[in-house]
Amino acid sequence: MKSKYLLVVFLSVMLFGCEKLVEVSSPTTSITDASVYENDATAIAVLTRIYSTISNVSNTSVSFSILSLSLYAGLGADELFVWDGVANSTNLYQIMQYRFFRNDLIENSNFQSGGALWTPCYQLIYYCNQAIERIGASTSLTPAVAQQLLGEAKFSRALCNFYLVNCFGGLPLVTNTDYQNNALLAKSSSETIYKQVKTDLKEAYTLLSADYLDATLLTSSSERVRPTKWAAAALLARVSLYTSDWADAETYASEVIAQNALFDTVALDNVFLKNSKETIWALQPVITGWNTQDALNFIIPATGFSLSTNNTMYINPDLLNSFSDDDGRKSHWLNKTNISGTDYYYPYKYKSATQNAAVTEYPMMMRLGEQYLIRAEARAMLGKLSGDNSAASDLNVIRRRAGLASTDATTQTSLMTAIQHERRLELFTELGHRWFDLKRWSIIDQVMTVMTPIKADGQSWQTYQQLYPIPNSNIEADPNLEQNTGY
Repeated sequence: MKSKYLLVVFLSVMLFGCEKLVEVSSPTTSITDASVYENDATAIAVLTRIYSTISNVSNTSVSFSILSLSLYAGLGADELFVWDGVANSTNLYQIMQYRFFRNDLIENSNFQSGGALWTPCYQLIYYCNQAIERIGASTSLTPAVAQQLLGEAKFSRALCNFYLVNCFGGLPLVTNTDYQNNALLAKSSSETIYKQVKTDLKEAYTLLSADYLDATLLTSSSERVRPTKWAAAALLARVSLYTSDWADAETYASEVIAQNALFDTVALDNVFLKNSKETIWALQPVITGWNTQDALNFIIPATGFSLSTNNTMYINPDLLNSFSDDDGRKSHWLNKTNISGTDYYYPYKYKSATQNAAVTEYPMMMRLGEQYLIRAEARAMLGKLSGDNSAASDLNVIRRRAGLASTDATTQTSLMTAIQHERRLELFTELGHRWFDLKRWSIIDQVMTVMTPIKADGQSWQTYQQLYPIPNSNIEADPNLEQNTGY
C-alpha cells in the first residue's frame, strides 16, 4: 500500500468514544507526506492513529495486535481455559482461540496470512519510522509539538518491537522506510532488538513531556492517554528487567514510583477505571458503544457460554486455586457464572460490558503495580532483600493492597518464589505478562509440560511452542527470513 494513501486514510479516520484525542478536518486527496508534517494538527493525528489502531480490537475479528495479547497469551499459557464447544466451531475467530489454546498455531490461517501480531506491529513500526523521518525534516511544526511527537514515535516503535521480540524471538529490525531494503531483511538477534528498544526508549524519555497533554500537545490534561516520559521510564524498567539489567530496572521503576503526585496504588476496584492514579498510560476505547474489549471477551453472561457472542473462556482452576481466600483480588478481580451447577470463574478487572454504558474504563497499557513488582525483583537480584527500600518492602505494597499480610520470605530464593507467585496473581490476563514471565524465568517447559495435557485434550507441550510462527506470507516474500524452529 502506498505511503501517501496510508496517510490519507490515517487523517480521515476519527476516533470514537468520549473526549477524542484529536479531531481534524477531512483532508483533501492532494495531501502529501511532506504537507502532513507542516501542520501541528495533522502531524498529531498520525501518532493518534497509532494508539487508536492498538485500541481497536474486535471480538469478531481474527486480526489482532498488542491489546489482544491479554486474551491470546492467556490462552496459550496457564491462565485461561476454553469451553469445549469451541472445538467444533466453524467461526474463524473461535478457531483462532482454539489454536492458541492448544499452541498448534501454524495450522491457523490467520498466522499464515500475517494477521496475527506480526503484520499489525510492523505496519505500526512503518508509521513510526515515517513520522521520525518527517518530523526530523519539518521546519514548520511548533517546536514543543515536534519534540513530543518525535518522542511518541520512538516510544511506539520500541513498544511494538518489545512485543514482537517476546512473541517471535529474533526478527527483522526495521528503522527506516526503505521498503525495498526492508523487504529482504534477515532476522536480527533478540539482543540486537532489545538494544534498539532501549535506545528508542532512552531517547523518548528525554523528549516526552513529564505531564499528560491534551490534543494540542501544548496544554496539560487529566486524560492519561498520550505517552509521557514516565511511560518511557516504565517500559525501560520492564525491558531492563527482561534483559537482567537489575540496576537500571530498579532505577527506572524508582523514578516512576517517586512521582507520587501523579501515581498511587489505588483500591482494587478503582485500578482499571479511566485515569485512575494507578494508570501510567492507557488507551481510549474506540469501539463504538463499549468500554473495553477485555470485558466483552471475558465476562461470562448469566446465560452461559456462547459461540454467538464469543464468550467462551474461563479462568484455569489452577490459577483460581492459587489465590488464598483472604486475597482481595480473588473477590474483586474475579467473578463467576454458574452453568448447569458448575461455577466458572472469569477475569473481572474490567467490569463494564453493557452496550452504550458510560465510558468508565480505559484499556490499561502500563500501571504502577507492575513497577513495584519490577523493582522488587530487581532488588532481590541485587541482594536488597529486607528492610526499607528492599525487595520485601516493594512486594508488601502489592500484598497489602490485596489485603494480605507482609511476606515472610527473607532469602533471595524465597523472595523470587514469592515475587513469581505475586506477579501471577497481580498481572493475570494483562497483555501477556504471564506468558513472557514463564519464558524469561526459564520455567515455561516445567509449567506447560504439566498444563498442556490438562488443557488441550492430552496433547504434549513442545519447547518450540514458546515462540509464535512467523507468517508464511512473510517467509515466502523474504528469501532471507527463516521460520522459527518447529514450524
